[in-house]
Amino acid sequence: MVSHGTLLAFMAHADDAELWAGGTLAAHARAGGRTVVAVPRSNATRDGEAEAGAKLLGAECELLDDLATHTVADLLTRLQPDAVITHSPEDIHPAHRTTATTLLAVLPEVVIANGRPARVYHCDGYNGLDMYGRPLHLPVIVDVSATWDLKQRAACAHASQPITSHFWPMVETLGRLHGMRTGTTYAEAFQPMPVLGRLPAADGL
Repeated sequence: MVSHGTLLAFMAHADDAELWAGGTLAAHARAGGRTVVAVPRSNATRDGEAEAGAKLLGAECELLDDLATHTVADLLTRLQPDAVITHSPEDIHPAHRTTATTLLAVLPEVVIANGRPARVYHCDGYNGLDMYGRPLHLPVIVDVSATWDLKQRAACAHASQPITSHFWPMVETLGRLHGMRTGTTYAEAFQPMPVLGRLPAADGL
């Protein structure tokens, strides 16, 4: 679990935060931490779903005009998050990879100037695989059994997407598999990413 402070989910699509980190975000918000979901604008329907999903998780929603490096740097400078969750730079989806690599590109300058974020993690991906078909290495496990229902409700707020017919069965399977790794019902898993060459020392987020 994130120990304190602000947790930012910086994602490529309006439903990514809910699918890959919704239980963790809801748990952080429930514990009193500031929780923010940032995604690029899409259209009125998807933007509305992004706001509705974030609200269900107890998070603020930041709709970005683009994912240019200056936009992402400004976001991190304004929010000064303690921890950030994003996609893997080797995710199967090209938009996920672009989002992650843009974040990594702006981190050095932002962290040197502000000291934050101190911790960055990448989340799970489609069927737990990277772009080469290898299992993603996700050693940090967060028990989200208590917030799984919230995660599902927030994901289903994205009614324009094939959540129940396509994405949710995969996400539920991954949640149960990660839960089995630590003897819980449901869990989400993450990989620490180096910030200025340093990995976080904490076991959790």
